[in-house]
Amino acid sequence: MTDGIFLAKGAREHVLQFGLANRHGLITGATGTGKTVTLKVLAEAFSAAGVPVFVADVKGDLAGISQPGEPSPKVTERAQSMGLDPLPFAGSPSVFWDLFGERGHPVRTTIAEMGPLLLARLLQLNDTQEGVLTIAFRVADDEGLLLLDLKDLRAMLAFMAENGKALQARYGNVTPHSVGAIQRALLMLEEQGGDRLFGEPALDLADFMRRDASGRGYVNVLAAETLVRNPRLYATFLLWLLSELFEELPEVGDLPKPKLVFFFDEAHLLFEDAPKPLQDKVEQVVRLIRSKGVGVYFVTQSPADVPDDVLAQLGNRVQHALRAFTARDQKALKLSAETFRNDDNLDIPRVLQELAVGCRFGPITDAERAQSNAASGIGAKYQTAIDRDSAYERLTQRVEQQQRDAEQAATDAARAKEEARESRRDGMGERIFKSVVRGTGSSIGTSLGRSAARSIGVGGSFGSIIGRAVVRGVLGSLLGR
Repeated sequence: MTDGIFLAKGAREHVLQFGLANRHGLITGATGTGKTVTLKVLAEAFSAAGVPVFVADVKGDLAGISQPGEPSPKVTERAQSMGLDPLPFAGSPSVFWDLFGERGHPVRTTIAEMGPLLLARLLQLNDTQEGVLTIAFRVADDEGLLLLDLKDLRAMLAFMAENGKALQARYGNVTPHSVGAIQRALLMLEEQGGDRLFGEPALDLADFMRRDASGRGYVNVLAAETLVRNPRLYATFLLWLLSELFEELPEVGDLPKPKLVFFFDEAHLLFEDAPKPLQDKVEQVVRLIRSKGVGVYFVTQSPADVPDDVLAQLGNRVQHALRAFTARDQKALKLSAETFRNDDNLDIPRVLQELAVGCRFGPITDAERAQSNAASGIGAKYQTAIDRDSAYERLTQRVEQQQRDAEQAATDAARAKEEARESRRDGMGERIFKSVVRGTGSSIGTSLGRSAARSIGVGGSFGSIIGRAVVRGVLGSLLGR
């Protein structure tokens, strides 16, 4: 089909029209019922139609989309049962990404781009700590300090702790206890490898929306086998990615086909224990990103995993078989059945348990993955991390300058003190000298001078001259001159 993607055939054919693909969608079903197959079929079809795709590969089996498939009796049987002609086996143009930089191109963002709301969710902060984190972002903006990686944020928090009283009047209370709690959370994130998410060069969304030379859209595969072991980091990263698409892409309205299709596997991780502001943000992004030409498809086991406000935005639906072994399963089955429009008067709860199971796909080798990455053309752009002048460097320079100023002030104070001490010594010596001169001259010198003058008989000018000479001579011998 040129105008849509064939999905299933029962009493009638079910086709996902490209023009409606940005109405978002939901793929649900119990483990092992074929959700991954559906995801892969959709991704391949979008790629063939020139639509770039993003998928998170949480089990490692989606990577096979980059390689040609092989015929199998089960695939042939399924195609024949639906009246489909066999298609040539071919791989889709694929680019592999990895937050840890091990199985794909490194994918990074900056602390500033992540923002305080998502970062607080990632660090599991309470309301008070989230408030302090928000202040850190605001102070950084006001001070012209870039927050790029974790060491920048740590330096910013340390600056706030040291200047809490000065900041309080303008920004609010910043307690050492809250700062310490955030610092500990950052340390835990770093221990889990989350620090590799933050830095530069940051991901350029244009690299997610490329087509190959033949016009096929690239399938961007996030290697998430390790990432999904930290569910909060996985969910926060994907939500950040959605938010960035929403913020950066222009409004385009309804297009003949989407600009990008985004598959969010293990979607329940996004909503588990999520605070209301975060759920509101997800609902807002899903509701508004449609006008940016992006289709979002959530993949999870049950529709009950997705909040009603978000579920209401998902216009396309693919339902695989559900299980009802436990009371919780039975409740989820009932809720799923109630969300279907029953045009054919089916016993939907029974049908949902009897749906056929799809095929399975396997992973690819490391050599095949490396070959796809080498052909992507963007590896050099992201391979080497960049650490430019940012908050850490600026605040470190500021502290070092303060230390130098303090040392110089201490040196100047010591020099001034020594000069004052020498000045006092010089002043005391001069006073002693003048005292000796005054005491000796007035008592002895004056008496002798007068006596000598009288004995010489100073009365005229000659006598006066001789008298002054005698007095100078006597004074000189007394004063050691």
